Amino acid sequence: MCEKVIIIGSGPAAWTAAIYCARASLNPLVFEGAVTEENRLAGTLPLGQLSLTTEVENFPGFPVGDLTAYLDHAISADRRAMMAPHGKQGASGPELVELMRQQAVNFGARIVTDDIVDVDFSAPPFQLTALEGGIHQSHAVIVATGARANYLGLPSEEAFKNRGVSACAVCDGALPRFRNKPLVVVGGGDSAVEEADYLTKFASTVFLVHRRAELRASRIMAQRAQNHPKIKILWNRTLAEVLGNDKDGVTGARLASTVGDPDLHVDATGVFVAIGHTPNTAFLKGRLALTDKQYIRWTTPARTYTSVEGVFAAGDVADDYYRQAITAAGSGCMAALDAERWLAAKGF
Repeated sequence: MCEKVIIIGSGPAAWTAAIYCARASLNPLVFEGAVTEENRLAGTLPLGQLSLTTEVENFPGFPVGDLTAYLDHAISADRRAMMAPHGKQGASGPELVELMRQQAVNFGARIVTDDIVDVDFSAPPFQLTALEGGIHQSHAVIVATGARANYLGLPSEEAFKNRGVSACAVCDGALPRFRNKPLVVVGGGDSAVEEADYLTKFASTVFLVHRRAELRASRIMAQRAQNHPKIKILWNRTLAEVLGNDKDGVTGARLASTVGDPDLHVDATGVFVAIGHTPNTAFLKGRLALTDKQYIRWTTPARTYTSVEGVFAAGDVADDYYRQAITAAGSGCMAALDAERWLAAKGF
């Protein structure tokens, strides 16, 4: 069977594309990703980066309020049972992306919980190989695989992953080892400030380590970090080594200076790395044109076209500038419309 359109991904871009494709009677098939240990460690489990975010204050339509009744009604009972209790402060990241997924399902999108590990875009119909071994054909493809969190690559960082080193405060911040203890967050952008702010719910102190003398975060986020009584910003510092032992895991961090000062040692039970993202494009194996940062290259202004006719890209996998849930959703809509019109022009 040859599909009209296959969508690869499971964040706001993928689900928006699925909603639009389903409403256009394209009967989309969505590969949302596999639930594997490798994906968990890489931060690429289904539902994307938005599912790792706490409060979502800037997605239109979800102001602060108690959404318990709405969530109970809108999301299927089996999926709702797996979700964390509602915080009654508007939609959280996991809740928002779950609502998107449910909306796509309601319109008839079909979902496969598996990874696409290889593609053949040499000639239509395109062939996609899944992790479990199946080969799927499609006339059009929308790639919306997003981007994953970066690590520094320190041997000590690798040694203490899952024993105090993390790239996801939402995933791990509430663990007992982090409660009422000092924690380190490495980075200076919005993601780092958000991680630090979230961790103040649990930590005694959050050391925000930044290599420069000014945060790269937006003004409102930077001001939030500087004003928070639990956040202490350590300027002109980099993480040189994660300290710890086999019994206790992480016990601290050695911070090097970028301005010639002596190393600084801080006690901490956790180190959270928030230094950006890498687009999930390795599975393409060079079969689409990429930018120098390995994001998919959009080939036509104001369109989601890629270097292969009939293959479209949406969301953070092609956007290294905005990287917002709302812009990802918008480009997912664009990709679906581009795919629909391309398929119609081809007579499918």
